[in-house]
Amino acid sequence: MTSTRVLLFAFLIGVFGGLRSLTAPAATAWAGHLGWLKLRSPLVWLGTLPSAILLALLAVAELVSDKLPKTPSRTAPLGLIARIVMGTLCGAAMCLAGSQQGWVAGAIAGAIGALVGCFGGYQVRTRLVKALGTPDFVIAVLEDLVAIGGSLWVVSRFS
Repeated sequence: MTSTRVLLFAFLIGVFGGLRSLTAPAATAWAGHLGWLKLRSPLVWLGTLPSAILLALLAVAELVSDKLPKTPSRTAPLGLIARIVMGTLCGAAMCLAGSQQGWVAGAIAGAIGALVGCFGGYQVRTRLVKALGTPDFVIAVLEDLVAIGGSLWVVSRFS
């Protein structure tokens, strides 16, 4: 796989992590565990069964909590930092699994993707709710499907 393509996937997994902070890491962990991603040191731990199960459970909890009225905005400091950290982690994993270059470029691409996904996803969601006149919940579920499907699509490109 070319370096450019790997960096594109690192960016995209970051974008999906920007939509839902734990969905991309859960998909990355399961892909590592199932052998779709050949995770290398220092991120071998990400592909272990305990990591995959824990991240999947946390991702499900996030999908539920996102629909609650008192959930803070993804652009609030805590949510934004989580998205950047997870985008960085997943981007680095893509780079380690997909090429012989170091993980730093993938981490940067993932972090940038997370920022794009966070702020872009927020704008798209709020504008769709307003334009379509639908409840936020409906658009949130669609956003969940994009984050899940997109993350799975990215990690499946490496098998």
